[in-house]
Amino acid sequence: MLLKLDFADETPIYMQIRNQIVLGIANGELIPGEKLPPIRTLAAETGVNTMTVNKSYQLLKQEGYLITDRRLGAMINPARVPEQHPPLTEHPALKLLISELYVDGISKEELLAACSKLYDELNKGE
Repeated sequence: MLLKLDFADETPIYMQIRNQIVLGIANGELIPGEKLPPIRTLAAETGVNTMTVNKSYQLLKQEGYLITDRRLGAMINPARVPEQHPPLTEHPALKLLISELYVDGISKEELLAACSKLYDELNKGE
C-alpha cells in the first residue's frame, strides 16, 4: 500500500496514515488478513518517526481495524465487527463536514448525489 502523506496539511500525520489505511480497507485495496509493513519499515518508507506510525497502528488496533501478533506483526482484522455507532445525525465529523459544505453553497441534491456516488464506488466489489 502506497501512502500519500501531506506534510503541509493540518491533519496530523498519524491520522493521515490511519485514514488512508481505513480507506484502503473500504475500497478493497487492503483485504482482511493482509499483513501491514512493520512500523520501522513504514516509518522509513514514509519518512516519519516510528512513534508516529506506532500511534496510527495503535489507534487502528483500538478501533478494531487491525490485530497484532508478536510474530506476525500487524494485519487487517479479518473478523472485525462493525461498531455500534450513534445515529449518523449525531456523528460530529459528518455534522461538521455537512455544515462546511452548506456554508460553501453545496445543495442538498449535490451532497446526496456525491454521497451516493462515493458509496457506490465502495460497494463495486460486492
